[in-house]
Parts: sequence; structure tokens; C-alpha cells
Amino acid sequence: MTTVKEYNVAVVGATGAVGEKMLETLDSKNFPIKELHLLSSKRSAGKELTFKGETYVVKEATPESFEGIDIALFSAGGSVSKKLAPEAVKKGAVVVDNTSAYRMDPEVPLVVPEVNESDIKEHNGIIANPNCSTIQMAAALKPIQNQFGLSKVIVSTYQAVSGAGASAVDELQSQSKAFLEGEELKPEILPVSGEEKHYPIAFNALPQIDVFQDNGYSFEEMKMINETKKILHDGELSVAATCVRLPFFTSHAESVYVEIDQDNISVDQLQSAISEFDGIVLEDDPANQVYPTPLSAAGKADVFVGRVRKDLDNDKGFHLWVVSDNLLKGAAWNSVQIAESLIKNNWL
Repeated sequence: MTTVKEYNVAVVGATGAVGEKMLETLDSKNFPIKELHLLSSKRSAGKELTFKGETYVVKEATPESFEGIDIALFSAGGSVSKKLAPEAVKKGAVVVDNTSAYRMDPEVPLVVPEVNESDIKEHNGIIANPNCSTIQMAAALKPIQNQFGLSKVIVSTYQAVSGAGASAVDELQSQSKAFLEGEELKPEILPVSGEEKHYPIAFNALPQIDVFQDNGYSFEEMKMINETKKILHDGELSVAATCVRLPFFTSHAESVYVEIDQDNISVDQLQSAISEFDGIVLEDDPANQVYPTPLSAAGKADVFVGRVRKDLDNDKGFHLWVVSDNLLKGAAWNSVQIAESLIKNNWL
């Protein structure tokens, strides 16, 4: 009888929305855990969480927390990752980081396992989990790039408030109730909690996610642009993004326009390539109103694609609609997949 090797795993940011999803994912995937260490900020330390029927006390994350840890899943903000990820690596852990801290570092692999799993083996102790909106788009683009070549991508996103954290979810709930009761809306979080000006999210659309850069694009948009090129190994790929926050709780949706390299490719050929790709579910039957939605994708680990159609003026242009749960495939699920790849391929 073969004994399954087990690993000491730390979850940093265990009390947050993504941290909770990481624990759910580790459980559902029956990840081979020997010891589980739940870590957080000093403020959240002391809370109790349950995993596989056992109660764990969350402890403050410090450099000493990673003694004996094999894999550390980070989702506690970029500043925490910058401070503690190198300390975890010094202690012998491999870090899967779910923040933007290391994504564009040339020494750090940026990975969507279905797309570029082999990049993991080049790690120097840290592997970056891409931005949630980038992950689902990169997954949908990869089969197109593989079979037909890819020269241009233009994306407009429709992103759930959970991507901005639990406080944004609370704000949408309270504002929706206030709006329906005819009360004044009091925005305090969105579009960016640290900015001076805030707008209501209830029954609204906010064309800003993260802070604006000098070029007029938001940081979220620049993440999508730069990360997509890195993941797809194509620095010459033309990518443009407009990122919008909408008043629903879970799953990001994206309208994606692509231009391919080959001539005379049909919608059927594109659909076939997409549907055969690992981790993608094609839901595309417009005659019967079949297409993915944020609600239908919530709680599921796949990336869903529909509304595939050819551009009316450009033979090489196609449009598609991409939806995925931003807390699962967009964060926790992808992170745990990376950890599984480390084990499966002996890349620890």
C-alpha cells in the first residue's frame, strides 16, 4: 500500500474571504496536509476556524511562523507578502502568493496551471497567483492562441464587489436596502477605499477598479494588460482593458474581443478549441438563451465561455463572453492548483 506524502501547510490571511475559500478548496480537494497553520494579522489573531471538523486558533503571522512549513498560501495583502514571503522562503517554504506584490517580478513565475504550468518549475521559492480577472481571460485565450495565433485582445470587465473585499460586500448590501427604502446612500468604500472620493455601488456601475495611473488606465487594467502578456509568453501581444465594478456579489464577467492570425476560421472551430481545453466549460447556444452568468458560475471552479461570434467587419476578429467565480478560480482554487502542481511534478 502506497503511503501518500503529507505536507505542512500555512494559510496567511486565513480569516479573509479568499483565505476562507482556500480552506474550503484544500478540504474539497483533500489536499495532503500533515499540519495546518492558520495565520493572520495581529488584529485577527485569536479567532477560531474549523477545518475538517477540527478547530484551529488563528495565530499572528511572523517570520517564525514558517518554521517547518512546506507550502505557504498567502492572501493577506501585498504589504504582508512583501514583508513575510521572503522570510517564509528563508525557512524552507514555497510561497504561492495571491497578491500583486510579485506578479511582474521577472524572477517569479505567474501561473494559471492550465495555461503555463511548466513555468512553476522555474520558481525561486515564490510563485505568483494572477489577478482574478486575468486568470479567467488567460484561460479562455490560451486555446485560441494555441490553435489560431493571437495578435490583439480588447476586454471590458463586469466585476463583482467581492473582489474589493468583505467591506465592499457589506456596502452593497446596506446601500441596496437604503435605496429600496428611499434613504440616502452613504458610500465609504468604492471605488477605492483609500481614495478621498467615493460613489454608491448599489444600482450603479463604477468605471474604476483600483487607482488610476498616469496613462489614464487604472491599476486593475494595467494588471490585466501586463499579466496577460506574461502568462501567454507574448510581450508583443496587443492588450487593452476597461475594468468596471457592478452591483453583484460573486463572479467576474468579461466581454473579450480577439484578433487571431489565421484567415477563414469559423465560429465552430473557435468553439471546438475552447470546449476541449482543460478547465473551460463552453455554454454557448444563443438560440436557446444558453450562456454563462455571474450567478450560474458562482461556487464553481471552472471558467465558462459563451456568446462566441465572429466580428462583422474583420474576418480575423471574434467576440466572446467569459465568466468565472473570482474567489475560486480567480483566487483560492488557482492557488491550490499551483500547490498541487508543485507536489505532482516534484517542483517543491
